[in-house]
Amino acid sequence: MIDLLMSHSSVRKYTDEPISDETLHELVKAAQAAASSHFVQAYSIIDVTDREKREKLGELSRNPVQYNGAARALVFCADLKRLEYAVRKHGKEMVKDTTENFIVAVVDTALAAQNFVVAAESKGYGICYIGGVRNNPEKISELLELPDHVIPLFGLTIGVPAKRNEVKPRLPVEAVLHTNTYDETKYDTLLDEYDDVFREYYRTRATNQKVGSWTENMADYLSAPRREYMKEFLQSKGFMKR
Repeated sequence: MIDLLMSHSSVRKYTDEPISDETLHELVKAAQAAASSHFVQAYSIIDVTDREKREKLGELSRNPVQYNGAARALVFCADLKRLEYAVRKHGKEMVKDTTENFIVAVVDTALAAQNFVVAAESKGYGICYIGGVRNNPEKISELLELPDHVIPLFGLTIGVPAKRNEVKPRLPVEAVLHTNTYDETKYDTLLDEYDDVFREYYRTRATNQKVGSWTENMADYLSAPRREYMKEFLQSKGFMKR
């Protein structure tokens, strides 16, 4: 299992081999086995099988190659709607708009998705998370007819890999593991060392070789605001109003 986890890389090109409903349901059951805060299970998965919808989803997420080429195209959603029904069965009204409930739903969705991914990779499939779903969350919500208190967090494609990418080197354990207190004094040294590792990875990988380091990538990625519409979108769907 550890070897499987350590071998993960995103797959961006698949064969045309299909994935049966039976297999998909098995993987979803594995996803459902993930831990859940207070067992709320605050997520839903949309399996997009309609060809026109899938093409539109690829267009809206700016990821047409992924969505059109995969055996299955999924969207993982943070979902409080089902819980609203559960609460109403007992004559109560659910408090849905707190930041805490938003965090619970996001974490639940992420944990379920990662269980799905590990299960899929254990069967030889490849996957790719599609954060691009958040490029057009409002239009994608309309496309998938998501009600209030349900939001698309990310997409996920799955299929038989036509090509596997090399595993990217992760940060050293020392960079993410702290003992008793948070130690930021080690970052300058560790990040310099990691940049050297990353440059070598970019230089020697089989395809798409390029020049650059991890911190350069992060500087480019994080030095400007991104998807500033998300807060307004979340609040329009009934999340994070307090």
